[in-house]
Amino acid sequence: MRILAFEALRAVDERDAYANLVLPSLLREAEAEATRKGREFDRRDAALATELVYGTLRRQGTYDAVIAACVDRPLREVDPPVLDVLALGAHQLLGTRIPSHAAVSATVELARVVLGDGRSKFVNAVLRRIAAQDLDAWLEQVAPPYDDDPEDHLAVVHSHPRWIVSALWDALGGGRAGIEELLAADNERPEVTLVARPGRSTAQELADSLPPEATVPGRWSPYAVRLAEGGDPSGVDAVREGRAGVQDEGSQLVAAALAAAPLEGPDGLWLDGCAGPGGKAALLAALAAQRGAVLVASEKQPHRARLVARTLAGNPGPYQVIVADGTRPAWAEGSFDRVLVDVPCTGLGALRRRPEARWRRRAEDLPGFAPLQRGLLAQALRAVRIGGVVAYATCSPHPAETRAVVEDVLRDASADWVDARPLLPGVTDLGDGPDIQLWPHLHGTDAMYLALLRRTA
Repeated sequence: MRILAFEALRAVDERDAYANLVLPSLLREAEAEATRKGREFDRRDAALATELVYGTLRRQGTYDAVIAACVDRPLREVDPPVLDVLALGAHQLLGTRIPSHAAVSATVELARVVLGDGRSKFVNAVLRRIAAQDLDAWLEQVAPPYDDDPEDHLAVVHSHPRWIVSALWDALGGGRAGIEELLAADNERPEVTLVARPGRSTAQELADSLPPEATVPGRWSPYAVRLAEGGDPSGVDAVREGRAGVQDEGSQLVAAALAAAPLEGPDGLWLDGCAGPGGKAALLAALAAQRGAVLVASEKQPHRARLVARTLAGNPGPYQVIVADGTRPAWAEGSFDRVLVDVPCTGLGALRRRPEARWRRRAEDLPGFAPLQRGLLAQALRAVRIGGVVAYATCSPHPAETRAVVEDVLRDASADWVDARPLLPGVTDLGDGPDIQLWPHLHGTDAMYLALLRRTA
C-alpha cells in the first residue's frame, strides 16, 4: 500500500491530479489485482493508503520544513520522487502511531523499490534524523516564534501557505484562537455526509437502513446523515440507487436556504446556473418537485452536464439539464423565480477535502476568478423575475470572492439583500448577516458562503 500511496502522490505532483479522484482508481485496481490472484483485499491496507496520501498532502508544508532541516541542500535540488518518499516517511514518523523503526524500515524499502539502492541510503539517513524528535520538538525548531511572525508561525505549524493563512485570518477576524482552530480543522479528516433526496428518501429512512453504529445524525440539515469514521458511501443501497448522495452539509444548507426564501407570486421555475457536478441541483430539483416546480440545471461544460444528468436521474418531478454559459444565458430575462449560482472559485473553503489545492493555488489566482464571478451573479439577477430570489454561493471564505463580489454587482443592479440567517433554523455562529459564512471549525462543514438577493426592478 505504500507503493500505491507513492503512485498517488506522484500523480498529484506530475499530472496535477486530485487525490480524491486518483486514489480510488488505484485502490480499485489493487482490489481487482488481488481478486485475480485469489487473495482477499484487506480494507485495512486501503485505509492505510488513504491516511498516508491525505495526511502527507495536508501536512506537506510542515514536513517540508522538517525535511529541509535534515538535508544538506535546498529542497528544490532534491528530486521530487525522493521528496515524496521522504514526506511519506515523515508523516508516518510524525503524524501516525506507526512505531518509528517500522516507519523507517518500510519507507526505506519503498525507496529501494521505487528509487533504487543509492537513493534509498539517502532516504534512510534523513528519516533517522527526523525520527530523533517528535512533531512538537520539530515545530519548536523549524517554526519562527509566533511573536516574531504570527502568520509564518501558523503557516509552518498548521501547514498552510502564508498567503492563505493571511486571507483566512482576514475573513475570520478575531485573535489567535479562532484562526488556530480553523487551520487545525482544515487538517482533520472530513466526515462523509450523505443527503437524503426528498421524495425518494428521508434522513430517518437512510439512517434506519444502516447499522445504528454506522451513522450519526446531521448537525444542521434535515436531509443529512453522517457516516461513522471509515464509513464507505459506495456500500449504501440508497446511494447506489440515487435516492441519496454524498454532499457536504454546507452545500445542503445553501440549497435549503434558497428553497426556503419567502417569495410572493409564482414559484414554478427554478434555475441552477452552475450546476456541475450536480449535488445542489439534485437537492433543488427534489425540493422543487415537492411544490410542483421545475428546475433547469445549466452547466457550461458538456462532460459536467452529463454528470448533472446522471445525478438527477430518477428525480420524482420534472427537470431539465442544458448546456449553457451562465454569462451568456440561453434564457429570457426574468424567466425564473429562484436562481442559484454556485460560482467557480479558489476552493479555499474545501481544503479538508482537497488538501493538494492549498499548494496549487496562488494569491495571484484571485483576480482571474473575479470577472467570472461578477458576470455570473449579474446575469443571475437578470434571469430572475422582479420579486424573485438569487442565491450567490461559493466554496471560499476569501473576502474577494464573497461579499466584495456581491457589493460590486449590487452597485449596478436593482436588488436588495435578503437576511439568510433565519432560513437556516438552529444553525449557530452565523454572524451579523445578512449573508452567511460557514466554517469547518464552527459548523463542521466546508467554508461555504451564501448571499441571498431579491430583484426589485
